[in-house]
Amino acid sequence: MIDPAPILHWRPTLSLGWLIALLVWENWRPCFALFGCSEERGRHGLRNVALSLINVLMVSLLFAGAWSSIAAWSANHSIGVLHWLPLGGFLHAVFALLALDFWTYAWHRICHQVPMLWKFHAVHHADRCMDVTTSNRFHMVEIFLSSLLRIPLIALVGVHFGELVLYETVLQVCVQWQHANIRIPADWERRISAVLITPGLHKVHHSNLQPETDSNYSSLLSIWDRWMGTRCVREDLERIQFGIDGEPESAPNAETLSGLIRRPFGAKAAE
Repeated sequence: MIDPAPILHWRPTLSLGWLIALLVWENWRPCFALFGCSEERGRHGLRNVALSLINVLMVSLLFAGAWSSIAAWSANHSIGVLHWLPLGGFLHAVFALLALDFWTYAWHRICHQVPMLWKFHAVHHADRCMDVTTSNRFHMVEIFLSSLLRIPLIALVGVHFGELVLYETVLQVCVQWQHANIRIPADWERRISAVLITPGLHKVHHSNLQPETDSNYSSLLSIWDRWMGTRCVREDLERIQFGIDGEPESAPNAETLSGLIRRPFGAKAAE
């Protein structure tokens, strides 16, 4: 069984260090010229990270304990599919990670197809300057709902808490990389994208063309898009424009922290 303690101990350092490394990479060799000045880039990044800190606090206070408790209850009472199978610790972890990743694909796709959920997920897609900090830009209602649904998922699948922590840590590192304003060599893009979601594939997902927005839903393994027929590849990444199809340029006051929070409710942000 995976011990979550060391992962939880090192996760903040890993996340912050990787964020800084990707910011340096973006500055050294950006894929797109997104910002007119460093001050504009700084405001954009701080706004996205601030939204993430609200979500981290909410999840820590409301859900982390619940996930740990339901995982322990599931294991102690042999509840959940994986607890019914004769699996060793390694295979249990492998199937748990696969199940969590498929659920992430399914939830992401649902958020695009259900209008009420799309209103909240659109906060993420409305970023016209996608960089590594966009990986932090999710509305708290979306995070609340996905965190709540994870409770029955843990019990139904039979996921250990350490497996969940490992998956979330690996996912966070990969999602930061996918959103970064970078481009990897074409040969590496093809090789890696056969297994994992790459920055190139995820840039297509953030295209303002609706058919491309509704593709590449996978967050870690790319196999789900292949199997579900939702994979989309573009060679001309430099021509992609980020944002939402048919949505005009956002007013400056909409790209504030309060504006992002109020956006799904149709209220105008404070001037």
